[in-house]
Amino acid sequence: MTAARGDAVDERVLADLAREHPGLRLPPVVVVIAAYNEAAGVPRVLASLPEEVCGLPVGVLVVDDGSSDGTAEAARAAGRGLVVAYPTNRGQGRALRLGYRVAREHGAEYVVTTDADGQYSPDDIPAVLAPVVEGRADFVTGSRRLGSLENRDAVRQAGTYVFAWLASLLLGRRITDTSFGLRAMRAEVTAAVTLEQPQYQASELLVGVFAHGFRYAEVPATMRVRSAGSSKKGGNLAYGARYARVMLGTWWREGRPRARSG
Repeated sequence: MTAARGDAVDERVLADLAREHPGLRLPPVVVVIAAYNEAAGVPRVLASLPEEVCGLPVGVLVVDDGSSDGTAEAARAAGRGLVVAYPTNRGQGRALRLGYRVAREHGAEYVVTTDADGQYSPDDIPAVLAPVVEGRADFVTGSRRLGSLENRDAVRQAGTYVFAWLASLLLGRRITDTSFGLRAMRAEVTAAVTLEQPQYQASELLVGVFAHGFRYAEVPATMRVRSAGSSKKGGNLAYGARYARVMLGTWWREGRPRARSG
């Protein structure tokens, strides 16, 4: 399966980036943030990100997903990292795919993702990144079930258990959290996996990691209450149905991968 590299809209955004930043070179670690209508929260998130992790300098890349509230302007005004913007809203999955490509094509060795809403603690970034930098894993995700969760939405909590059970069943490996937004990976992982989904990319990425035989790990992490704005995921039942459909569809598309022994 050939990994999705982007589309015509991506190419236009990348061409604009090349004109604005000729010879752009990013640090070895790049934190990629997809942001949609997060002008109120993104400056605080950017200010909290470390300049160095695991002894490596850290850059930041914000992909504004066609926001209408001035998210891109707020991110640029924060003065922490690079901002690229889609002209219209295209979905978090596509925004992350674009961010991954910008990062790896401009020098990043490692990619970290977090959200623009302040739900993930920057204090957890070293724990998520260290196994990748040390060569013990190719892809690492935080896990609220191994760590802690401040939001007590009973339906969302139940969904976390259900999706973890489903992923474990499909992939043949114990997985405790399939949708935690704080992750770290070698940049080449993002080039190898197929990323087509406009939303719910977490499950597509997870299945792709197993389909390509990359080494997977989880570490305890904290999921906090959103610091500003509101969730863009929609109602719990609709979100759950769509998320499950993406997970199952990707698993089938990728040849029903299972964890490799040894």
